[in-house]
Amino acid sequence: MRKRTLLKAGAAVAMMLSPLTVSAADLPYNLHAGKPHEGTTLNILSVVTPQFDGLMLRDEEFTELTGIETEWTFIPFASLQEKINAEGLAASGAFDVVNYLDSWGPPNAHWLMPIDDLMARDGISMDRYPAAFARSAQFEGQTLGFPLRAHPQVLFYRKDLIPNPPASWEEVAAMGESWEHDDIAPVALYYNNDGNRQALFIWLNFLWGAGEDVFNEDGSAGWTTEAALKATEDYVGLLTEHGVANPNSVAFVEQDARQSFMQGNSAMIPGWWWFYSAFLNPETSTLTKDQVGFVGMPSYADTTKTYAISMPFAISEYSDNKDAAWEFLKWLSNPEMDKANATVREVKGKRIVNNVVTHISSLTDPEVNAANDGIQMAAWESLKESDIMPQIPEWPEVGDILSAAIAEAAAGGDTRQLMLDAAEQANRVLRRAGRIE
Repeated sequence: MRKRTLLKAGAAVAMMLSPLTVSAADLPYNLHAGKPHEGTTLNILSVVTPQFDGLMLRDEEFTELTGIETEWTFIPFASLQEKINAEGLAASGAFDVVNYLDSWGPPNAHWLMPIDDLMARDGISMDRYPAAFARSAQFEGQTLGFPLRAHPQVLFYRKDLIPNPPASWEEVAAMGESWEHDDIAPVALYYNNDGNRQALFIWLNFLWGAGEDVFNEDGSAGWTTEAALKATEDYVGLLTEHGVANPNSVAFVEQDARQSFMQGNSAMIPGWWWFYSAFLNPETSTLTKDQVGFVGMPSYADTTKTYAISMPFAISEYSDNKDAAWEFLKWLSNPEMDKANATVREVKGKRIVNNVVTHISSLTDPEVNAANDGIQMAAWESLKESDIMPQIPEWPEVGDILSAAIAEAAAGGDTRQLMLDAAEQANRVLRRAGRIE
């Protein structure tokens, strides 16, 4: 964990967003005039990422406009869920604004403040985001925050090894028959049961492609139909049957799979678009820009439907500074900031390499795409047919059951029986919660 207080000194640099001198009637981003919260200090809990470094380094503008100070606490993703859970249990209001993974929202919704009335008052609509991103920040008809960090899936591939990237998972499976690079696996996947349910990220593409869903209409486990079971067998079979997945994929988490691609040990990886900047970073990757390509996710059973994820920022119900926190969220989430943070590569002398944007206006912006080799337009196409993980409080427990079954199947277990057993366990959880009879 690292903590940062406001940086009020430093050399002036060219920035798309710089502190403004404006009249009270001219405040941008729907901010309230007159600095009614001047002198307030907001404590912000955030995941570690260059994207949010870029936002943090620009927050002098927010203080200039509102008189509100900010203090950021950054936590690595692997530790963030535990921290969020602890904050919810403590009910202390130590953090005014918190950053969380969308699937953690439902079990924590009781202490995340709905913002729909505030959005309506200040003329902000969730329509500015792709539908999957917007849904990821909502629960039971209420909006809990803004999806400030959000990711569609794309397929990265080695252009020097794969001139024509596969358009379907069936084509990926068939690559094992003609693959000629003995020291490089065709694709890096991540089947490990890591506690963050990463084993499900690609599996959902298969399940949805088969026309099935995680839950049936009655709320029970939906992965036991013949089509769903075959889809899971095909997903696991990329490793166990066709041998196209890197043999270490059974133990890989997402980070390991990224490393395998960056170090030249795998020729493809399906994953989040933010990987791109890491793949081109000479400090972390052996690959060059000429070697790395990306396309939309492969189809399964002639259907492409991908998983999207987000990490919204929300206001804590336990905060004593809710009004000031709302002013901060309006500033933090504005479209101009979204664009600047993906196009301006240096802020206050620090290099920021970030291609993550969440507004439709940024995804389709020619300047944003020009600065990032067009990955936003590829992502926008993916997002047109995307969905999110189930938004129910029991999902972390059910998702862990599913992840454990898939990890065991990838290790050589009976995929079909493991998924049937997982459904029985999940239904017990759902029955106990009153979601099914």
